[in-house]
Amino acid sequence: MLKGKIAVVTGASRGIGRAIAVKLAAEGAVVIINYNRSKDEAEKVKEQIEASGGQVKLIQCNVASFESCEKMFEEVMKEFGRIDILVNNAGITKDGLLMKMSEDDFDAVVDTNLKGAFHCIRFVSRAMIRQRSGRIINISSVSGVLGNAGQANYAASKAGIIGLTKTMARELASRGITVNGIAPGFVDTEMTQVLSDEVKEAATKQIPLGRFGKPEDIANMAAYLASEKAAYITGQIISVDGGMAI
Repeated sequence: MLKGKIAVVTGASRGIGRAIAVKLAAEGAVVIINYNRSKDEAEKVKEQIEASGGQVKLIQCNVASFESCEKMFEEVMKEFGRIDILVNNAGITKDGLLMKMSEDDFDAVVDTNLKGAFHCIRFVSRAMIRQRSGRIINISSVSGVLGNAGQANYAASKAGIIGLTKTMARELASRGITVNGIAPGFVDTEMTQVLSDEVKEAATKQIPLGRFGKPEDIANMAAYLASEKAAYITGQIISVDGGMAI
């Protein structure tokens, strides 16, 4: 149980982030839902959590902005006085073959997916170091583990998350802070629902378990890593992908 813990989940208005926010709240955490543009969707998550008796707060912030992230964590600390859990989930895609990819599309994905995680860790680590405790969970991807044609920007950003996770685990371990990553495979979210049937069928053939995952599959792992049961786990990238990365 995470009763009384303060958790910040970035990109929590939909998909995997939403499922993680709901799960952490169900485990007793006070959840700060970060969103960028999807205020209506974030409000729905808030209503869902509150309907189940959970505590939740919404904060709009583009994690790609250093200054906005600083303000977000200052606001959380001012209201709650501590931050126990950070889940770096915010991410975007702008797929395309590298030879046709614009610099803007490459930068936008890296700025949100990788620099966004850097920004959040930089500011949350100060609070966690003072507390001498904390859980940081970074959402990578099977694309960052294996690579994926048409996703040079996304795969690079998610591979970067793996390196960032391992490095921060080394830097923060002596302060009682664990840093781990989750590498989801194909998960049934809005991001994958736009794929054609042909692409979905081809992807499914690559998955030993023969199906896409559910957002809750990722949320269950995040809740475990955030708990005391995972107190001796750090610097790990755990694949939740139906066996794709075997």
